[in-house]
Amino acid sequence: MLLNEHLSKTLLKEAAGIPVPTGVKITTKDLPDLEPYFPLPWILKAQVPVGGRGKAGGIKKIESKEEYETIARQILSMEIKGNKVPFLRAEPAIDIRQEFYLSLTLSRQRRKVMMTVGREGGVEIENMGPENLLVQEIGLPGGLHPNQIRAAFFHIGIARELFADFSLIVTNLYKTMIDYGLLLAEINPLALTGYGKLLALDGKIEMDDNIVDINPAFERFYQPEHSTREENMARDAGMSFVSLKGWVGLIANGAGLAMASMDALNFSDLPAANFLDLGGAADQKRIETALDLLFNDKQVGAIFINLFGGILSCELVAKALVAALGGKEPEKPIVVRMSGNSAEKGLKILKDINSDKLHRARNMHEAIETLRSLKPTNAQKITFAPPISAMPEVTIKDVGYKSSSFFEINKDTPILVQGITGHEGRLHTRLMLEYGSNIVAGVTPFKGGQEVLGVPVYNSIKEAQLHHEIGASIIFVPPKLAADAILEAASCEIPWVVCITEGIVQSSMLNVLEQIKGGKTRVVGPNTPGLIVPGQTKIGILPTTPFSPGPVAVLSRSGTLTYEVADRLNQVGIGQSLSVGIGGDSYIGTTFADMFEMLRNHDETKAVMVLGEIGGTAEQDLADYVIKTGFDKPVLSFIAGQTAPPGKRLGHAGAILQEGTGVQGKLEKMRSAGFTVCPSLESIPQLTADALGIKL
Repeated sequence: MLLNEHLSKTLLKEAAGIPVPTGVKITTKDLPDLEPYFPLPWILKAQVPVGGRGKAGGIKKIESKEEYETIARQILSMEIKGNKVPFLRAEPAIDIRQEFYLSLTLSRQRRKVMMTVGREGGVEIENMGPENLLVQEIGLPGGLHPNQIRAAFFHIGIARELFADFSLIVTNLYKTMIDYGLLLAEINPLALTGYGKLLALDGKIEMDDNIVDINPAFERFYQPEHSTREENMARDAGMSFVSLKGWVGLIANGAGLAMASMDALNFSDLPAANFLDLGGAADQKRIETALDLLFNDKQVGAIFINLFGGILSCELVAKALVAALGGKEPEKPIVVRMSGNSAEKGLKILKDINSDKLHRARNMHEAIETLRSLKPTNAQKITFAPPISAMPEVTIKDVGYKSSSFFEINKDTPILVQGITGHEGRLHTRLMLEYGSNIVAGVTPFKGGQEVLGVPVYNSIKEAQLHHEIGASIIFVPPKLAADAILEAASCEIPWVVCITEGIVQSSMLNVLEQIKGGKTRVVGPNTPGLIVPGQTKIGILPTTPFSPGPVAVLSRSGTLTYEVADRLNQVGIGQSLSVGIGGDSYIGTTFADMFEMLRNHDETKAVMVLGEIGGTAEQDLADYVIKTGFDKPVLSFIAGQTAPPGKRLGHAGAILQEGTGVQGKLEKMRSAGFTVCPSLESIPQLTADALGIKL
C-alpha cells in the first residue's frame, strides 16, 4: 500500500516522531473557505502516489492570498501520470540550507533492509551520482547498529552538533519500518533548515498490505481516492483487481491462472480489460461483486470466466453464478470455461440458464474462439510482443558437480499438522488422510489431549515428539502466528515444514528465514499449496485429481497454474514424479534451485517443468544455477504474466513487474540455460513429450 506524501508525513510524525513541516489538507470542497493558517509564502503540493509532481506542475509556491484559490484549483484539476489529484497539502515555505536523501528499503533481491543516504536530496535517486550515495545492509535479525548510523552521518558531512538529532531520526525510522511492516520508508529531501534543524521535507512510505490485514487500525493509511471505484469494490470484497486497456473482462481463480489467462487473451488479439483474481472463496457475494464491476464497466464488451476447480468446486461456483444472476439474462455476453473439480456438474448447471448470452467452454481454445466471435467491430487494437518460444539453443555441460541432497518424502513420511483443530486444519487433514498421507499427530496450543479424525492432538511439537517420529510438518495457522509456528518447527529440527499460510508480513518472514538459515529444517512456502508425490502422499491443499504418477517434476510459484498444467499433462498420459509449490511470496524458504539440488538424485524424475511468474529473480537464479553446476535432465518453463503492465501488483505478494524491467530478460536467461521455453499453456503437453522422447 503506497501512501501519498500527506499520509507518509502523518506516519513519520505520529509513529516515528520525525519532524515534518506543518501542513493542512485541502480538497476542492474546501475552497474558497479554507486557507492555510500559517504565514505566507505557502507551498501547494498535489497529493498523488507517484513521483514527478514538480515537473508536471503539481507543486507551486504561493506568494499572495489573491493567487491562492486560482492556483489551488488548477492543481486540483490536474492528472499526473494517470492519477487525478484528489486533494492538496499546503505547507509554509521553509528556509533550506542543505538537502539530503535518506531511505530504508526491504530488498527482495538481497533479502536485507538497505539503508541509503545521499549527499543530495530532492532529486530522483537514479539521477544521483554513485559517489553521492552510501548504501548499507541492515540484517534481519540483527537490526541497525550504531556504527551504521555514524557512517551515514559522516557521509553527508554535517555539523557534529546534529548527530543526536540525525541518530534519533534514523533509529526511529528503522523501528517504525519494523513495527508498521514498511517495505519502503523514504525521506527526500531530509532538509537542514536555516534554524539549524533537520526536517523531513517530503516522504514516501510503502506499507505491506499483509500488516494492514493483521492490524485493522492501519487501514486509516489507505487512501481510496487514489484507486478507481472498481479497485475499491474489489478490495472490499477481498479480491485482486487491476484495470487494463482491452475489452474482455476477465475473472479467474488464482493469480497464476489469472495471469496466464490475461496473456492468452492478449496474445490472441482479444485484449483483457482487467485482471481479477477471485481467490479461493468464489462464493455468491464475490461473484456478484465481480459481475457488477464488469457489467458497469463501459470498456468491457464481453466477460471471460476461467476456472480450474482444485479445492474449489466448479459445481458450487456455477450455483453461485446462477444465484448472482438472479434469474435474469446477463447484461453482457459471458464465456465460462470450467475444468477440474466438478467441472462437468458445473457446466451442466449453467446449461439450464436459458440465455444466448451465456456460452460454456470445456477448454481454453474453445473459449478463445467463442470470444473471437463476440469481438466488437470497434474494438481497440492493442499490440503485444509475441510470446517467446524456443527450444534449447545450448547443451549444458557436465562440470562434474555432485549433490548430496535428496528428496526423501514418500508414503511412509510421518506428518504433523500445526493448527489441526481449526477449520482449515480439520478439512485438509481429512483430505490428506483420504489420499493416504501418514498423519501421525497434530498440534494446537491448549488443545492437547483431543483427537481430530483419530489423530492425537498435542500442545506443542516438543510434546508430540515424545510420542512420534516427525518427518514433516504442515502449518494451518493465521498470518499473525505463522512465523512463530515455523520457528517452533525449526527449533525441533523437523526436516520439512510446509507453510500454507498466506498474508505473513514480509519483514517477519524474512526475519524467520534468516534465523533458521543453516539449520536442519527445510521450509516450503509460505503461501504455497504444498507438495504431492502422486500415488503416495500429499502435504498440502492440492487437489488430487489433476495428478498421477509419472516422470515429470512440476515446480511452481502458483497453485491453480500447477493444477492446470498437471491436468493438461495427464490428458496426454504424462504423469508427475512430484509437484512442489515453492510459494508465491517475495520471501520463501525452498527455491527452484534448492529443488533442483534434490532432483539431480531423484531417479523417478526424468524432466522438470518450471512454472514461473513475473517479478522477482527466482527463475533467473535457477538459470544461473543450472549453467554453473550443469543439470543433465530436460527442463521446460512457462512464465505467466508476460503482458502485465509494469508496476502493478497482480494478486499475491510476489507477482509484480517492476518499472524499468521486463519479462523478456527473464525468458531469455532461461533459454540461455538450455530450458525449453513454452509460449502457451496449450504448447506444454507436446513440448514435454518431445523433451521426454514420447510420441503423442
